[in-house]
Amino acid sequence: MSNREITLIKPIEGLVAEFLSMADEYRATGDDRYKSAADDFSSYVRNLVFYSKGVNLPMDHVPASTFWLVLADRIIGRSSLRHYLTSELEHEGGHIGYDIRPSERRKGYGKLILKLTLERARDIGLDRVFLTCDTDNTASAKIIERNGGVMQGQVSSDKSGKPISQYWIEL
Repeated sequence: MSNREITLIKPIEGLVAEFLSMADEYRATGDDRYKSAADDFSSYVRNLVFYSKGVNLPMDHVPASTFWLVLADRIIGRSSLRHYLTSELEHEGGHIGYDIRPSERRKGYGKLILKLTLERARDIGLDRVFLTCDTDNTASAKIIERNGGVMQGQVSSDKSGKPISQYWIEL
């Protein structure tokens, strides 16, 4: 992995074919997280721009900037940076969520996408960020800890009932 060639960009319509390829990878694993985005990509990208500005937010959402980790026009992963926390996000979800496409996992990209997203968090004035992960997701826990995450505790997810680990990272 050469960091020189990798960039964290805002979503653009010019990568539609690449995005659809990533969505297909997820779908092949039984994960439909990008189904609606794949169905209407232009609206998806437009809404991400709106959401980053706090415009047309879905109920119970906060302004959030979405980024793609891109290597030679290949989307490696996605991160979302929530601009502030609600009481719900202070329990589960936090400031940052990220995922790496299935074919690119275990190559160090998770650590990199979080590192680059932390830089963007500094850029919007955050001095520390809160993250959570399922307690049994040891890969994500290692990524958070390798980026300076300090575990604050474990709680039960309000959504799944599963245990989740909570972390703070000082910027």
